[in-house]
Amino acid sequence: MTLSPFLSPALHSAESFGLSLEEECMRRLILGLAACAVLLFPLSTVATAADGKAADQLRTDMRKLWTDHVVWTRDYVIAAVGDQPDATAAAARLMKNQEDIGAAIGGIYGKAAGQQLTTLLKDHISIAVDVIKAAKAGDHAALKQANERWEQNAVQIADFLSKANPNLPRATLVDMMKTHLSTTTEEVVARLNKDWTGDARAFDKVYDHILHMSDTLTDGIVKQFPDKFGR
Repeated sequence: MTLSPFLSPALHSAESFGLSLEEECMRRLILGLAACAVLLFPLSTVATAADGKAADQLRTDMRKLWTDHVVWTRDYVIAAVGDQPDATAAAARLMKNQEDIGAAIGGIYGKAAGQQLTTLLKDHISIAVDVIKAAKAGDHAALKQANERWEQNAVQIADFLSKANPNLPRATLVDMMKTHLSTTTEEVVARLNKDWTGDARAFDKVYDHILHMSDTLTDGIVKQFPDKFGR
Protein backbone atom coordinates (compact mmCIF):
# COMPACT_ATOMS: atom_id res chain seq x y z
CA MET A 1 0.00 0.00 0.00
CA THR A 2 1.32 3.46 -0.90
CA LEU A 3 0.98 5.92 1.97
CA SER A 4 0.41 9.63 1.66
CA PRO A 5 3.64 11.53 2.23
CA PHE A 6 1.92 13.05 5.27
CA LEU A 7 1.34 9.62 6.84
CA SER A 8 4.76 8.12 6.16
CA PRO A 9 6.48 9.97 9.04
CA ALA A 10 3.65 8.93 11.34
CA LEU A 11 4.07 5.28 10.32
CA HIS A 12 7.80 5.39 11.04
CA SER A 13 7.17 7.04 14.39
CA ALA A 14 4.47 4.51 15.26
CA GLU A 15 6.83 1.66 14.55
CA SER A 16 9.52 3.18 16.75
CA PHE A 17 7.05 3.58 19.66
CA GLY A 18 5.40 0.22 19.07
CA LEU A 19 2.06 1.89 18.25
CA SER A 20 -0.49 1.32 15.53
CA LEU A 21 -0.82 3.98 12.87
CA GLU A 22 -4.16 5.06 14.36
CA GLU A 23 -2.63 5.36 17.85
CA GLU A 24 0.29 7.39 16.54
CA CYS A 25 -2.07 9.74 14.71
CA MET A 26 -4.06 10.22 17.92
CA ARG A 27 -0.85 10.87 19.88
CA ARG A 28 0.18 13.55 17.40
CA LEU A 29 -3.29 15.12 17.55
CA ILE A 30 -3.14 15.37 21.34
CA LEU A 31 0.34 16.90 21.23
CA GLY A 32 -0.84 19.40 18.64
CA LEU A 33 -3.83 20.42 20.74
CA ALA A 34 -1.60 20.80 23.80
CA ALA A 35 0.74 23.06 21.86
CA CYS A 36 -2.20 25.19 20.76
CA ALA A 37 -3.40 25.47 24.35
CA VAL A 38 0.00 26.77 25.47
CA LEU A 39 -0.05 29.37 22.71
CA LEU A 40 -3.60 30.48 23.49
CA PHE A 41 -3.25 30.35 27.29
CA PRO A 42 0.34 31.14 28.33
CA LEU A 43 1.55 29.34 31.41
CA SER A 44 2.42 32.64 33.09
CA THR A 45 -1.22 33.73 32.94
CA VAL A 46 -2.48 30.46 34.34
CA ALA A 47 0.15 30.38 37.06
CA THR A 48 -0.28 33.96 38.23
CA ALA A 49 -4.07 33.95 38.11
CA ALA A 50 -4.52 31.25 40.75
CA ASP A 51 -8.17 32.21 41.03
CA GLY A 52 -7.22 35.73 42.13
CA LYS A 53 -5.47 34.52 45.28
CA ALA A 54 -2.58 36.95 44.80
CA ALA A 55 -5.02 39.84 44.56
CA ASP A 56 -6.89 38.67 47.65
CA GLN A 57 -3.62 38.41 49.57
CA LEU A 58 -2.63 41.91 48.48
CA ARG A 59 -5.99 43.24 49.68
CA THR A 60 -5.51 41.53 53.06
CA ASP A 61 -1.95 42.79 53.42
CA MET A 62 -2.87 46.36 52.48
CA ARG A 63 -5.81 46.38 54.89
CA LYS A 64 -3.53 45.19 57.69
CA LEU A 65 -0.97 47.91 56.99
CA TRP A 66 -3.50 50.74 56.79
CA THR A 67 -5.42 49.44 59.79
CA ASP A 68 -2.16 49.57 61.73
CA HIS A 69 -1.77 53.13 60.48
CA VAL A 70 -5.00 54.37 62.07
CA VAL A 71 -4.83 52.11 65.14
CA TRP A 72 -1.34 53.28 66.13
CA THR A 73 -2.30 56.86 65.29
CA ARG A 74 -5.20 56.52 67.72
CA ASP A 75 -2.93 54.96 70.32
CA TYR A 76 -0.59 57.93 70.01
CA VAL A 77 -3.45 60.46 70.13
CA ILE A 78 -4.81 58.94 73.34
CA ALA A 79 -1.36 58.91 74.94
CA ALA A 80 -0.35 62.41 73.79
CA VAL A 81 -3.61 64.10 74.75
CA GLY A 82 -3.59 62.35 78.13
CA ASP A 83 0.12 63.04 78.80
CA GLN A 84 0.68 59.32 79.19
CA PRO A 85 4.18 57.78 79.35
CA ASP A 86 3.52 55.42 76.44
CA ALA A 87 3.30 58.26 73.90
CA THR A 88 6.94 57.81 72.83
CA ALA A 89 6.54 54.06 72.30
CA ALA A 90 3.31 54.60 70.34
CA ALA A 91 5.03 57.21 68.15
CA ALA A 92 7.93 54.84 67.43
CA ARG A 93 5.57 52.02 66.48
CA LEU A 94 3.60 54.41 64.29
CA MET A 95 6.77 55.43 62.44
CA LYS A 96 7.59 51.75 61.92
CA ASN A 97 4.22 51.36 60.22
CA GLN A 98 5.21 54.00 57.65
CA GLU A 99 8.30 51.94 56.88
CA ASP A 100 6.14 48.84 56.50
CA ILE A 101 3.79 50.56 54.05
CA GLY A 102 6.75 51.91 52.08
CA ALA A 103 8.34 48.46 51.93
CA ALA A 104 5.09 46.96 50.63
CA ILE A 105 4.86 49.55 47.87
CA GLY A 106 8.56 49.13 47.19
CA GLY A 107 7.98 45.43 46.56
CA ILE A 108 5.74 46.43 43.66
CA TYR A 109 7.26 49.64 42.30
CA GLY A 110 10.87 49.29 43.37
CA LYS A 111 12.94 50.09 46.45
CA ALA A 112 13.44 53.77 45.56
CA ALA A 113 9.70 54.31 45.23
CA GLY A 114 9.13 52.58 48.54
CA GLN A 115 11.68 54.80 50.28
CA GLN A 116 10.12 57.90 48.76
CA LEU A 117 6.68 56.95 50.06
CA THR A 118 8.13 56.12 53.48
CA THR A 119 9.61 59.62 53.69
CA LEU A 120 6.30 61.24 52.73
CA LEU A 121 4.38 59.13 55.25
CA LYS A 122 6.83 59.87 58.05
CA ASP A 123 6.37 63.57 57.30
CA HIS A 124 2.62 62.94 57.47
CA ILE A 125 3.02 61.56 61.00
CA SER A 126 5.50 64.21 62.15
CA ILE A 127 3.15 66.98 61.07
CA ALA A 128 0.24 65.21 62.76
CA VAL A 129 2.24 65.35 66.00
CA ASP A 130 2.58 69.13 65.53
CA VAL A 131 -1.17 69.40 64.87
CA ILE A 132 -1.95 67.59 68.12
CA LYS A 133 0.52 69.70 70.12
CA ALA A 134 -0.89 72.96 68.76
CA ALA A 135 -4.50 71.87 69.27
CA LYS A 136 -3.76 70.75 72.83
CA ALA A 137 -2.03 74.04 73.62
CA GLY A 138 -4.82 76.08 72.05
CA ASP A 139 -2.25 77.78 69.80
CA HIS A 140 -4.45 78.69 66.84
CA ALA A 141 -1.65 80.24 64.76
CA ALA A 142 0.56 77.16 65.12
CA LEU A 143 -2.43 74.91 64.46
CA LYS A 144 -3.25 76.77 61.25
CA GLN A 145 0.35 76.45 60.02
CA ALA A 146 0.53 72.76 60.92
CA ASN A 147 -2.77 72.04 59.16
CA GLU A 148 -1.55 73.80 56.01
CA ARG A 149 1.62 71.71 55.99
CA TRP A 150 -0.44 68.58 56.67
CA GLU A 151 -2.66 69.25 53.67
CA GLN A 152 0.34 70.00 51.43
CA ASN A 153 1.89 66.70 52.46
CA ALA A 154 -1.41 64.89 51.76
CA VAL A 155 -1.38 66.28 48.22
CA GLN A 156 2.25 65.16 47.80
CA ILE A 157 1.30 61.62 48.81
CA ALA A 158 -1.63 61.66 46.38
CA ASP A 159 0.65 62.96 43.62
CA PHE A 160 3.18 60.21 44.25
CA LEU A 161 0.60 57.43 44.15
CA SER A 162 -1.26 58.75 41.10
CA LYS A 163 1.97 59.16 39.11
CA ALA A 164 2.96 55.58 39.98
CA ASN A 165 -0.40 54.18 38.89
CA PRO A 166 -2.57 55.61 36.05
CA ASN A 167 -5.57 53.74 37.50
CA LEU A 168 -5.50 55.99 40.57
CA PRO A 169 -6.75 59.46 39.59
CA ARG A 170 -5.04 62.32 41.38
CA ALA A 171 -8.30 64.04 42.28
CA THR A 172 -9.65 60.85 43.86
CA LEU A 173 -6.53 60.35 45.96
CA VAL A 174 -6.36 64.01 47.03
CA ASP A 175 -9.97 63.76 48.21
CA MET A 176 -9.24 60.51 50.06
CA MET A 177 -6.15 61.90 51.77
CA LYS A 178 -7.98 65.05 52.86
CA THR A 179 -10.83 62.93 54.22
CA HIS A 180 -8.25 60.95 56.16
CA LEU A 181 -6.98 64.20 57.68
CA SER A 182 -10.42 65.54 58.50
CA THR A 183 -11.64 62.32 60.14
CA THR A 184 -8.45 62.10 62.19
CA THR A 185 -8.87 65.73 63.24
CA GLU A 186 -12.43 64.98 64.40
CA GLU A 187 -10.99 62.18 66.51
CA VAL A 188 -8.39 64.47 68.12
CA VAL A 189 -10.89 67.27 68.80
CA ALA A 190 -13.39 64.89 70.39
CA ARG A 191 -10.73 63.51 72.72
CA LEU A 192 -9.48 66.97 73.65
CA ASN A 193 -13.06 67.91 74.51
CA LYS A 194 -13.51 64.68 76.49
CA ASP A 195 -16.40 63.81 74.21
CA TRP A 196 -15.95 60.06 74.57
CA THR A 197 -19.01 59.14 72.52
CA GLY A 198 -17.93 61.50 69.76
CA ASP A 199 -14.41 60.13 70.00
CA ALA A 200 -15.60 56.55 69.43
CA ARG A 201 -17.85 57.69 66.59
CA ALA A 202 -14.97 59.60 65.01
CA PHE A 203 -12.72 56.55 65.06
CA ASP A 204 -15.43 54.50 63.35
CA LYS A 205 -15.31 57.05 60.53
CA VAL A 206 -11.51 56.96 60.46
CA TYR A 207 -11.48 53.17 60.25
CA ASP A 208 -14.22 52.86 57.63
CA HIS A 209 -12.51 55.42 55.44
CA ILE A 210 -9.04 53.90 55.68
CA LEU A 211 -10.41 50.50 54.58
CA HIS A 212 -12.05 52.18 51.60
CA MET A 213 -8.80 53.95 50.74
CA SER A 214 -6.81 50.74 51.15
CA ASP A 215 -9.16 48.83 48.84
CA THR A 216 -8.99 51.62 46.26
CA LEU A 217 -5.19 51.38 46.22
CA THR A 218 -5.37 47.59 45.95
CA ASP A 219 -7.86 47.72 43.06
CA GLY A 220 -5.61 50.15 41.20
CA ILE A 221 -2.53 47.98 41.67
CA VAL A 222 -4.33 44.79 40.59
CA LYS A 223 -5.62 46.55 37.49
CA GLN A 224 -2.14 47.85 36.68
CA PHE A 225 -0.50 44.42 37.06
CA PRO A 226 -3.11 41.82 35.97
CA ASP A 227 -0.50 39.15 35.17
CA LYS A 228 0.98 39.40 38.64
CA PHE A 229 -2.27 39.49 40.56
CA GLY A 230 -4.45 37.37 38.30
CA ARG A 231 -7.38 39.71 37.56
